[in-house]
Amino acid sequence: MQYNTSELCNLYADSIDVLEPMLSNYGGRSSFGGSVVTVKCFENNGLIAELVETDGVGKVLVIDGGGSTRRALIDGYIAETAARNGWEGIICYGSVRDVDIIEDIELGIQAMVSIPVGATEDTTGESDVAINFAGVTILPDDHIYADNTGIVLSPDPLDIE
Repeated sequence: MQYNTSELCNLYADSIDVLEPMLSNYGGRSSFGGSVVTVKCFENNGLIAELVETDGVGKVLVIDGGGSTRRALIDGYIAETAARNGWEGIICYGSVRDVDIIEDIELGIQAMVSIPVGATEDTTGESDVAINFAGVTILPDDHIYADNTGIVLSPDPLDIE
């Protein structure tokens, strides 16, 4: 489904939050949205790899990677696995790598920057917790919508029909 965050802001200005503009599109989908699944980890992506193995239909994985630009939390394997399991997208307060691969994967991916150094596969971190970055607090089961213009967060699904 296509989302227009500018239009969502016009329609729902009083009931949404907008993430500060610090992320860019890397995935094959320029627009995506869904119910939020949160994860918090730092420079390791083992927990992320476990989560993308689960059913992601209608869901967006939102990662608080502490804003690290030293190690990429998202790589081609994680992106391919997420797409295969139906995830709508990944929003990462951190870095990506394998950008030439992930731009061809049918998955929305927004992250800060790219770097060739991969994260460790350690599973240290937490999932289904409140996370905070880009000026907003993001809760599990919130609803998030992203496109090339920005990212909009809502506690409830937005009627966009």
